[in-house]
Amino acid sequence: MTSVSVSVDGRVLKLSNLDKVLYPQVGFTKGEVIDYYVAVAPVLLPRLAGRPLTLRRYPEGADTDGFFEKHASRHAPAWVRTVLLATRKPQAHPSGPAETEYVLLDDLPGLVWAANLAALELHVPQWTMSPDGGRGHPDLMVFDLDPGPPADIVTCCRVAELLVDALAADGLPAWAKTSGSKGMQLYVPVTVDEVTDTSEYARQLCLRLAASHPDLVVGTMAKQARPGRVYIDWSQNHQAKTTIAAYSLRARREPTVSTPLTWAEVRACQRPDELVFTAADVRARLDAHGDLLADLEITHYPLPVRR
Repeated sequence: MTSVSVSVDGRVLKLSNLDKVLYPQVGFTKGEVIDYYVAVAPVLLPRLAGRPLTLRRYPEGADTDGFFEKHASRHAPAWVRTVLLATRKPQAHPSGPAETEYVLLDDLPGLVWAANLAALELHVPQWTMSPDGGRGHPDLMVFDLDPGPPADIVTCCRVAELLVDALAADGLPAWAKTSGSKGMQLYVPVTVDEVTDTSEYARQLCLRLAASHPDLVVGTMAKQARPGRVYIDWSQNHQAKTTIAAYSLRARREPTVSTPLTWAEVRACQRPDELVFTAADVRARLDAHGDLLADLEITHYPLPVRR
């Protein structure tokens, strides 16, 4: 195994196998993965700040299954910031660990360290750590749009237009991004009284749209109900759930990226390929447009939950 030591903002990291191809269909290497994450760090790190991270690692390449890693790597340097959180045990594993040590990536050395682990995908919850070191209340509400074939991201755009109009009626703005895969997400910065408020509001809105637009929206998680329609996955607002971070790579045929969009792009989209962006595309978009999520969390809006 070849390795090289580098200094990143005063931290010495040992990077290994930089010429290893992680996207074999296009020859994109681990070195290029690290280079991408260094380039987008100024806009990516604010999306990760204060949010316990779930890594999805692909040490053998994006064409393999990879694996999720919630706990901090045993090989993490002492300077990598971590947080110990109580584990929400599934019923199938009631004897699992009571706590999990999560990574908090809030600086460039930590991001490079994660990229060197072939953590292609970075997944975060919709809340940040509370001042006492626990799970905070949600500060973002997410609508995860999942198309059932033959529906695609174009169909998601039509549903996103319905969503943004419904949100505006409640005085809530929304920001859109691709998932980097087949769907997209909408985000709303919020303040809530209860940790379940975002899930409940999103559930109610999903069901309303499914009732008024049954040709486009499905309100059930059942796979057999989705063909040709879009499921708005409101459950992604649960405290235990995560979604792909904006500017994160995805493990697909090419190094596609979960990419922020303008609403003009959403409304104009007529073909799926119009909203497919690779690492190179995103770097060019940042040069042209800057960070389209720069003002996402400047203001948080009270969420009018209908209890």
